[in-house]
Amino acid sequence: MSLPRTLGLALTGLALSATVSGAWAADPVTIAHVYGKTGALEAYAKQSHTGLMMGLEYLTQGTMEVAGREIEVIEKDTQGKPDQGRALLAEAYGDDEVDLAIGPVSSGVALAMLPVAADYRKILIVEPAVADSITGENWNEYIFRTGRNSSQDAIANSKALGKPGVKIATLAQDYAFGRDGVAAFKAALEGSGAEVVFEEYAPTDTKDFTAHGQRLFDALKDQDGEKIIFVIWAGGGNPLGKLKAMAPERYEIDLSSGGNILPAMAAYKDLPGMKGATYYYYDIPQNDMNTWLVKEHFARFGEPPDFFTAGGFAAASAVVAALEKTGGETDSDTLVKAMEGLSFQTPKGEMTFRPEDHQALQEMYAFEIEVKDDVAWGIPKLTEVIKPADMDIPIRNKR
Repeated sequence: MSLPRTLGLALTGLALSATVSGAWAADPVTIAHVYGKTGALEAYAKQSHTGLMMGLEYLTQGTMEVAGREIEVIEKDTQGKPDQGRALLAEAYGDDEVDLAIGPVSSGVALAMLPVAADYRKILIVEPAVADSITGENWNEYIFRTGRNSSQDAIANSKALGKPGVKIATLAQDYAFGRDGVAAFKAALEGSGAEVVFEEYAPTDTKDFTAHGQRLFDALKDQDGEKIIFVIWAGGGNPLGKLKAMAPERYEIDLSSGGNILPAMAAYKDLPGMKGATYYYYDIPQNDMNTWLVKEHFARFGEPPDFFTAGGFAAASAVVAALEKTGGETDSDTLVKAMEGLSFQTPKGEMTFRPEDHQALQEMYAFEIEVKDDVAWGIPKLTEVIKPADMDIPIRNKR
């Protein structure tokens, strides 16, 4: 007996739908990790990639699948160069047809990459580049950031340092990360009674800080009250160690900085009692995800996870949570809607993408440096958990 034509067409449509759905489900989710695998910030980059892959492993229980789709990660090395980052992201979106991208390390590279995401209408999860302008005036709707921004750093550090009568001089790198960081720090100190009286900027590859240090000392030495040099620095050069060697104590000047990777925090051993705030230190967050990360990282690498390991893991958490919410759908506009306001668990605890600018709101940690002979770095002992609700993070985009 022949089927009615309409029923036959309906069944044919169902069969075609099932075939297409099966084929779609078999396609992998492809992610490009576009980051400075080599270059000045390669130590940060290595941690970021390790964290990303460990995060995907943990969150998929080792299957590397989410919502029935395999996850594939391809790596592209920006070498810390903005032009290279821009070209490689276009290559990833265009030639490789990836579903989304993660990276980069450098704020300067990130700013070059943002327009590419808008041009291709594809998601870029910024991790760990910090400059406020990434989710500020240079932002577009396809940009999400799991890394903290300059304002989160600044507000957390202002809570640690800001009090009446404190005079502060800043030393920062002369590009977006440093200048955005100082601007945010000054804004965060307003109303605290503390004041930034001098700003010093140095090239990112500076090794000799003698002239910079002397200008900082000259700016502070005749000031009344507590005097602090606050350093905002990424990568090598060891400005804290170099400044400490210049004996700031002769002018009753203290040194301070935020958190950093463990090798850089070796310089903090000479600064017991130093106050600041940090994004992550492996011994601070108390949750199952961080417990797993710390244990597995020690087992695999013989050392604890670091600053940017947690960041890479957070980016993996955002991807998996978004894909679970969309049922594996990777259409960019669908992902944008799913990710706006999305909360997800990370080694730091819960993060939430703020709908207005897609900045991840997250905890920060105030600390005081403790020194132990058997630990190679200054230990940031927790003095206060700074909750997202306690940080008024400005919205600086033009949406």
